[in-house]
Amino acid sequence: MSPHALSPSLGKTVDETAAYLSTKFAVTSNGFLPKEAPLKELPSYYASWDAIIRRLPQLLRTGALREKAREFEVLSTDELKTEAQWRRAYVILGFLAQAYVWGGCQPAEVLPAAISVPFLRVSAHLELPPVLTYAASNLWNFTCTGSTGDFTNVDAVQSMHTFTGTEDESWFFMISVAMEAQAGRAIPAMTRALEAAAKQKTPRDYAALARALDELTASIEKVGRLLERMHERCDPDVFYHRIRPFLAGSKNMEAAGLPRGVLYPEHQQDDGKWTGAWHQWRGGSNGQSSMIQFFDVVLGVEHTNEGNSRASPPPEGENHPAAPRSYHDEVRDYMPGPHRRFLVHVSQQGSLRALAQKLQQQSGTSSLDEEQRRFCDAYVRATETLGTLRNKHIQIVTRYIVLPAKRAARAMLEKTNGEDDGVQAAPQRQNLATSSAMKSSQDGGGGGAAEEPELRGTGGTTLIPFLKQSRDETFEAGYLRA
Repeated sequence: MSPHALSPSLGKTVDETAAYLSTKFAVTSNGFLPKEAPLKELPSYYASWDAIIRRLPQLLRTGALREKAREFEVLSTDELKTEAQWRRAYVILGFLAQAYVWGGCQPAEVLPAAISVPFLRVSAHLELPPVLTYAASNLWNFTCTGSTGDFTNVDAVQSMHTFTGTEDESWFFMISVAMEAQAGRAIPAMTRALEAAAKQKTPRDYAALARALDELTASIEKVGRLLERMHERCDPDVFYHRIRPFLAGSKNMEAAGLPRGVLYPEHQQDDGKWTGAWHQWRGGSNGQSSMIQFFDVVLGVEHTNEGNSRASPPPEGENHPAAPRSYHDEVRDYMPGPHRRFLVHVSQQGSLRALAQKLQQQSGTSSLDEEQRRFCDAYVRATETLGTLRNKHIQIVTRYIVLPAKRAARAMLEKTNGEDDGVQAAPQRQNLATSSAMKSSQDGGGGGAAEEPELRGTGGTTLIPFLKQSRDETFEAGYLRA
C-alpha cells in the first residue's frame, strides 16, 4: 500500500502506525490491552485496598465483606500518580463496589462512602462510569505467568482478582484477554487500510486492501477458536450461579432487587452525614469490548436499538425527540476515554463496506478487474467470519446462561410443587441468577419447545434477542447489492 495514500500521522510503516496509535489512543501492540501486564499493587498509602481485594473471595464466602468495607476510611486519590495506578485503583474499587452490592442475601442499595467517593473520582479521571466495566474485570485485571509475555496464550494469563477465587472465574475473564490480544495484532494494518480506502484522489491498491481483509478474517477466526475453549475450565453452572450475579449492573435490575439503582455518597455535610445521587449503570459485559466495535466500524456493520425490532425514524419536525441511541452506541460510554475516541476516529474514515458496495454497484455497467473482485470477495468473507463469531457467542450464552436458567427454573418449580419435608430452607438470595430463574419458571419452566425466556444480560439488555439481532445485522452487511 502506497505510503502517500495514508494520513501522515499514521507514518510510513505498520510499526510507525502502531506507535502513533499507542501514543494517541492507548491502543498498544496488544490492542486495547496495556502493553505490559497491569500493576499488582498500589503505593503504600492504599495498602488497605490491596489487602481487602486479595481477601475478597474469603470475605464473600464468610459474609464479612460488607462489615469490613464499612470500617474503611475514605482515602484520597491524590497519591495516584501514573495511569497504571489509576487503572489498578479502578479495578479494586470496581470489584469492591460489586461485591458490596451483590454480596448478601439482598442487594445493597447504598454504597459506603469509603468505596463510592474515591470510585467516583477515579472513574472521572479514566472517563469511565463507577461500575465494574469490562475494562476493570478484563483489560486491567490480569497477570502473565509465561516468560514470553504473550497475552494471546490463554494458558499463560491469569486474573489478578476474582469474586469467587475459582479457576472458572479466572478462565472466563482470561479467554477475553487472549481474544483482545489476538485481535490487537490486526488493528494497525486495518487502520491503515481504512484510511487508504477513504482517499478519493489516490489510485487505490485493491490487492493490498484485500490482503488486509484476509489478515482481519484470520484474526477473527483465531478469536473464535479462543472463545470455543471456554468450556475447558469454566463450568456453566458455576458461572451462572456464582460468578455472573456479581457482574450485574444496576440498570434494568428491578427484578433482581435494585428498583432505584444504587446510591453513591459523594459529599460530606457539616453534621458528618453523606449525600449523593442514585445511579443506574449497566454491568460489565463483552459488549463493552472496543475490539468488537472496531471490527464493526471497519466492516461497516450498522446496529439499531436492542431487541428484535428495528428503531423507527423519528417524525419530522422540531418538537419530536431524536431517536434513542442504540445499545452499541451507549456502551461506548463504558469504554476507556482514549479507546472511545479511537473508535470515533476510525468511524470518521468511513468503512470498507462503502467502497465494496460502490464497486458492486458499478459492476452493472463495467466489469470489475481481478483485484477489485478479490477485494469485494475478501470483504464478504470478513463479514461472514464476524457473523460466525457472533453465532459462537450466542452458543456460549445459551450454554452458560439460558440452559442453567432453565435448570434452575425446573428446580424452583419442583421445590414449589413438592411436599414440605419439614426442613427449613436457607434464605433465597435475590440477584441476577435467581431473578433469571424466576423469569424462566414464569415463562414455562424452560420445558422442551417453550420459547426462550426474555433473560437480561449483565449489561441490562434482553439477552438472546439482542445477540441474534447483532448477528443478523453483521451478515446483512455482506449483502452488498441490498
